[in-house]
Amino acid sequence: MSSEELEGLKTARKAIGAKQAVRAVEKGLAAKVYLADDADRRVVAPLAQLCGQKGIEVNEKMTMAELGKACGIEVGAAAVALLKQAVSGTGR
Repeated sequence: MSSEELEGLKTARKAIGAKQAVRAVEKGLAAKVYLADDADRRVVAPLAQLCGQKGIEVNEKMTMAELGKACGIEVGAAAVALLKQAVSGTGR
């Protein structure tokens, strides 16, 4: 993952965590999904499958710790959905 992409994750609108990422994908809000390569497969496999069905790009080249740090949180993250920029009125 490029350093620009890492920096972008810090400031981008995103849904952090597998459950939040699934919700974003189901609602059509996700532009791209990052899955930690060391996350429990039972947690991220349904999200990966959903992304495949919806045609959403998936990146699996980071660890949970790296993904959490890239998002500016102090704990690891199994999944993060990068939200589409054109979405407005969501209250965030």
